[in-house]
Amino acid sequence: MKNVLVRLNEYARDATEAETNVIEYIRNHADRASVSTIHQLARDTYSSASTIIRLCKKLGFDGYKDFTRSLTYELANRKAPEINYDRDIEEDDGLEDVIDKIVYRSMAALEKTRELVDLETVQKCAKLIDRSRRISLFGVGSSLLVAKDAHSKFMRVNKMSCCEEDFESQLVIAKNMNSEEVGIIISYSGLTREMLDIAAILKKHKVPVIAITRFAESDLSVMADYKLWVASSEYLVRSAAMTSRLAQLHVIDILYSAYIKLDYENNIERIEKTQMKKVRS
Repeated sequence: MKNVLVRLNEYARDATEAETNVIEYIRNHADRASVSTIHQLARDTYSSASTIIRLCKKLGFDGYKDFTRSLTYELANRKAPEINYDRDIEEDDGLEDVIDKIVYRSMAALEKTRELVDLETVQKCAKLIDRSRRISLFGVGSSLLVAKDAHSKFMRVNKMSCCEEDFESQLVIAKNMNSEEVGIIISYSGLTREMLDIAAILKKHKVPVIAITRFAESDLSVMADYKLWVASSEYLVRSAAMTSRLAQLHVIDILYSAYIKLDYENNIERIEKTQMKKVRS
């Protein structure tokens, strides 16, 4: 069952003015919204039925009935209050406060990302990687660290993988790829110019694109064939990419584990064979 409130929180910053009114109303009156007809909700939010339907579609629901069904289910199973995404580190915070906030926000990012995971999409991506001749991973900044982690993991199970550090080399790799390969692009914002250039090149060469990005209708998500969503408890500008990086690593672990399960015994054997021996001191 798709999580409504997480998707609303993630999409809110990109919403139109009319959609923002609907989102704020549902956040503040979730119980009432879950039993409202589409026309009642439109009246209560000073919007229109068409605006609400478009919002439901953008959030990944089949329509308004699917949306309210998921919201009702979520409210019935909620046992804890929503995590506050806006707790930030302040100048006068003590070290203990800083540690608590980092842990709190990291846990929030992982929990929210779990809510956004679409099992069918993960399975399709794992099978796509399995069929591919090679995978290439792309990212800049902190997302490059995530790409390198994925590269290291897939090498352990003898899956041909490529991950270049400098952008020019990434461009060369992208231009030489073909439809038998898979490109995995990692960008939290989905707006990074370099990654959009890579995506455009891959699409031109008919290379399947998997995007690991935040839940939003970004330029990258539009170009990607498959979207693996991440949540974060940080703003796009004021952050050190702490929780977004953690959420991206979480998604990589999920994708990698799904891939391992496709040929579990052989993959576990490969992992054990490539295990580095530790030297006792």
